Amino acid sequence: MRRVKGFTLIELLVVIAIIALLLAILVPTLQRVRKQTKAIVCQSNLRQWGAIWATYTQDNDGYLPSRSQYHGRTWSPIMSPEVWWGWDSDDKSLDKDECSRIEGIMCCPLATKPANPTGEFDGTNYIDPVGGTFMAWGRCWPKEFLPNGYGSYGINRFIYWSGIFANDSYKYGHLYWRTSNVRGTYNIPVYLDSCSIGSMNWFVGAISPPEHDAVPTYWVAGDHPIHYPNIGLHNFCINRHDGYVNGLFMDWSVRKVGLKELWTLKWHREFDTANDWTRAGGAHPEDWPEWMRRFKDY
Repeated sequence: MRRVKGFTLIELLVVIAIIALLLAILVPTLQRVRKQTKAIVCQSNLRQWGAIWATYTQDNDGYLPSRSQYHGRTWSPIMSPEVWWGWDSDDKSLDKDECSRIEGIMCCPLATKPANPTGEFDGTNYIDPVGGTFMAWGRCWPKEFLPNGYGSYGINRFIYWSGIFANDSYKYGHLYWRTSNVRGTYNIPVYLDSCSIGSMNWFVGAISPPEHDAVPTYWVAGDHPIHYPNIGLHNFCINRHDGYVNGLFMDWSVRKVGLKELWTLKWHREFDTANDWTRAGGAHPEDWPEWMRRFKDY
């Protein structure tokens, strides 16, 4: 009788071990490539925002939009650039073409799930709950006006001139840029990855960095319990792209920004780019919160 040859148990275990080893090597690589691809798409979104802003400023002698153009609303331009082309405040309708212009570029691909997906209403306003490192903020725009109504980029609110701060005696009025016809536009941030719609309070002065990264947050209807770990203060300082966030600058260029580099950007006209949290200001790696110490210094 002829003996049928086959694999021994040891040979099978060796094959399984080799396959497991290859998977252990390949899976992290594939995940890394996937994140890098999404980071590239994120930058592409911001470039499209840059084209929108560039078109607007070219048509308006370099001037940036202001809240006076928002028919009494206080929404940031990141939520409603379509009003620059003529939103009718009487019938409260948006041009579908203009909606489609921005609908696909509201979110970084790594943060597409909104913190308030149902668009809950508090009786007066649509709430804009803060998101997280990998969670979009919103929804803070009525669904009938703008279907998306949420996003994962935030605006440096010193970019656009706010009508409510038109009084020159207001303590922050002189800090606003108002126009893109200034020097150093390559270092003036406009939009960045963010867990909130935007901020003007964070970088009025060089405040201390957050003690923790912005974990996913939540918002609940009813009594409105809210959990905001980074509300208003550090909404740009989030570890979304492995130590970096993507940003659009006032020369309408896009690049990745190191988290510690945020303290070196020219947020407003008098911001000190050599403050205590920069190498020029004497900062050391051990001065930063533990979660940020491994990131590049600037």
